[in-house]
Amino acid sequence: MIPKVRKAVFPAAGLGTRFLPATKAQPKEMLPLVDKPLIQYGVEECIHSGIQNIIIVTGRGKSSIEDHFDVSFELEHTLESKGKKDLLAIVRSVSDMINVAYVRQKEALGLGHAVLRAKELVGPEPFAAVLSDDVIHSEVPAIRQLLDIYEYYGASVVALMEVEGDAISSYGAVDAEPVAHNGTNNRLYRIRNMVEKPKASEAPSNLAIIGRYVLTPEIFHSIESIEPGSGGELQLTDALKHLLRSRPIYGFRFEGKRYDAGDKLGFLKATVEFALQRFDLGNEFREYLKGLKL
Repeated sequence: MIPKVRKAVFPAAGLGTRFLPATKAQPKEMLPLVDKPLIQYGVEECIHSGIQNIIIVTGRGKSSIEDHFDVSFELEHTLESKGKKDLLAIVRSVSDMINVAYVRQKEALGLGHAVLRAKELVGPEPFAAVLSDDVIHSEVPAIRQLLDIYEYYGASVVALMEVEGDAISSYGAVDAEPVAHNGTNNRLYRIRNMVEKPKASEAPSNLAIIGRYVLTPEIFHSIESIEPGSGGELQLTDALKHLLRSRPIYGFRFEGKRYDAGDKLGFLKATVEFALQRFDLGNEFREYLKGLKL
């Protein structure tokens, strides 16, 4: 029987240097996309995928993440006493939505190292990993799409996206063969190899790994077995390559649109498009944008 995925790990110890000075005193994961912090979109994606146990890997100066998912007695009391029941419900829904645990990553030593810090809390079971920078809008949550593959094959699965031209050099690219699944031949792949940030001319394909993973517990041994890679950091891609020697890994080209909210332009695009999708903001915001002299 294939073990169920019950936990999701959120690496959130990075310094967020691309958003300085905004991230000097607040984590990039707490930057608001319209009116919710980035990390909450990923957490809600996990909830809608059937995962309610969240492990957040934090670092120094990240206490606002913990405060956000905690109960705020003073705020709740103030809203309740003023009869603002709609706002009270919003605040309570955040603290009630998940079971959350935290572990510290004292030094930012790479994504692989961040995932490894969650080893004791995850235990010997499969888990999801979510990067808050990647915000995905989709009908079926992206993590749910990966879980469906994991539950069928019982193997690790990474999210894939087609990336054109030189942009592939910013990602981990995969060498993979298509696998027929549910009547499609162009979404599921069995991975043969991975290359971290290749030159466009040397990339094995235009399929890039983005920030959604379902991983079997053997990944922890692989992280512990590899040497630090680029930048002296433990790269998750290197650990996946190590795991590939003994276990199959699948890649799924998910259905939906991904926004790179870790990049200023990507963050702005996400803000505009998410605002336009809002029933309470979309129409007025659309009219405003139409009136701009661009």
